[in-house]
Amino acid sequence: MKADTQTARQFRRFADGDKKWDDWTDQIFQAGWSHKCPTYVHRTPPCQGSCPSGHDIRGWLHVARGMDKPVDGKTWQEYAFERMVDANPFPATMGRVCPAPCEDGCNRNEVDDFVGINAVEHYVGDWAIANDLGLDKPAAETGKTVAVVGGGPAGLSAAYHLRRRGHRITIFEEHGDLGGMMRFGIPEYRVPRDMLSAEVSRIIGMGGIEVRTKTRVGRDIPVADLERDFDAIFWAVGAQKGRPLPVPGADAPNCITGVDFLEKFNKGALKYTTKRMVVVGGGDTSIDVASVARRIGHIHTANEKDRPENVVWGYTAHDVAGTGTRDGTEVVLTSLFPVEGMMAAEREREDALAEGVEIKGGVMPLEVLLDADGRAKALRMCECEMDGTRPIPIEGTEFNIYCDLVVSAIGQMGDLEGIEDFDNGHGFIGADRQFKVQGKDKHFAGGDAIRPHLLTTAIGHGSIAAQEIDNFLATGETKGRPKVDVHHFNLLSELRQRELAPSEYGHAPVRGTSDESFAIHNFEDRSASQVIPHEELFLGHFGYEPRKKRHEIRIDRDKVLGNFAERINNLTADETIAEAARCMSCGMCFECDNCVIFCPQDAVFRVRKGQNAVGRYVDTNYQKCIGCHICMDVCPTGYIQMGLGE
Repeated sequence: MKADTQTARQFRRFADGDKKWDDWTDQIFQAGWSHKCPTYVHRTPPCQGSCPSGHDIRGWLHVARGMDKPVDGKTWQEYAFERMVDANPFPATMGRVCPAPCEDGCNRNEVDDFVGINAVEHYVGDWAIANDLGLDKPAAETGKTVAVVGGGPAGLSAAYHLRRRGHRITIFEEHGDLGGMMRFGIPEYRVPRDMLSAEVSRIIGMGGIEVRTKTRVGRDIPVADLERDFDAIFWAVGAQKGRPLPVPGADAPNCITGVDFLEKFNKGALKYTTKRMVVVGGGDTSIDVASVARRIGHIHTANEKDRPENVVWGYTAHDVAGTGTRDGTEVVLTSLFPVEGMMAAEREREDALAEGVEIKGGVMPLEVLLDADGRAKALRMCECEMDGTRPIPIEGTEFNIYCDLVVSAIGQMGDLEGIEDFDNGHGFIGADRQFKVQGKDKHFAGGDAIRPHLLTTAIGHGSIAAQEIDNFLATGETKGRPKVDVHHFNLLSELRQRELAPSEYGHAPVRGTSDESFAIHNFEDRSASQVIPHEELFLGHFGYEPRKKRHEIRIDRDKVLGNFAERINNLTADETIAEAARCMSCGMCFECDNCVIFCPQDAVFRVRKGQNAVGRYVDTNYQKCIGCHICMDVCPTGYIQMGLGE
């Protein structure tokens, strides 16, 4: 009953019987003694609070929908792009492959369906590449130098954000190309390489960034040289080693890791696999391995040196001519969790099933069974139940999956060879919340090197680490981080760019600020500490609007062999604008006029044209306001809260 009442209030504010009209009349016309008045309280929306890279998602959705008008004659796409890259310089890439925790957190899920945030980001990112948009160069040089070790998402993000602040950067990358797991861990049909190269080149094009590829720190250049030549060092070496299966027999030659499998495929060395293959995992990496295997297939006659594991171990590379005799590969993907509870994105899981991958959920490996030559011939498994993240085997459910190749995609480890002094004892680099390496002066670290997670998480690490490295270079210290650590909307910056900034404060005592021009009165910013939940919105304002979905190309199992075409088509400009308009603008005014229309005293009014901006669309005449709460009750976004005043 309590839950039903709560739901009714979200949509109607008051359930039947909660209030009577006569009570409201008395409150409105006889409560002149109230000292309450509306305060405009900015809070972080859950989409942004859920985004590991800290995108100002609500901000660039406002741009796309036409609420936040561009300045200096820019197109809305260019203005939205600038807002996106303030946090994340890879909108086209992340718009395709990010599993979108922002969409999981979207309050619109309580009304109909989440806002297609990834789809809007995808459109704007591709538009920026097609129109050759660049990144702003720094306003001034600081004279400071920073070494970035690793050219993956964390390293490139840090290099970009540090360069924006005027520091000169040198990137050291072991591979021959930049991109890290975006290039070597995800197949091209999910991340087109020309698109990725354009986003990487845009960062290098800022100038002041030197790139040294095929250079491994700790092998080709000692750490001491970096400490001598640079003012700070950021470690973004990733987690380049896959975890083997923790079962007997897993050291067989044809037991490999998903990280190695995908790296060799993405480098063009692995052209085909075996006839029967088992992938153990359940996350996105295991899906990628299985999907790639279905695309490259197997050949009927393979020489010993052409076995897939030999390619992975680096002994040889497949001859392209051999691909002409390929046939389909039988792939079984296993997961500790039930199929519906797998860590992989639902969309990727459904694609894999459609492409002919067999998925077994709720099972665990017990042993790799070997043949007379010591090679894996089957994987012994059983059904299991999960106690948190620990599998509990169910006796009597054992079975075998016969195979020619076993791929372990159960996680990653750091490869700290040559820099063992940075190992925290668990194969990773230990760092604090400011991403400063523990016990190492002027060393910072981020991305998978400290905690394997999403690509967008690594990008967020690079952004925050850049802020802290900048603080360190300026003061020798780092600063504390806010509770909600994202790229926040700043009302003062918004007013300044529109030449609406407050006047200088005369430092004289003043009672009240409502008539003064030096203060942003009636506004409170709680975004650094609060995320606004759906319970504080007026959901009844929002009608059903179906999500504008990107067209996804579903490939049949009979047509998957050799099919490496991209699977997701972009939205059109009109569809993108319409999808952005579904945003409920949680925690920020979106100019619905409800408070103006329903105020019985005409105390709430629109800000004069030419003086308005995002976050400053309405104002209150305190001489008229009687504190009746109606403006707060009809505010769909929870932006209006009642506070004490006079």
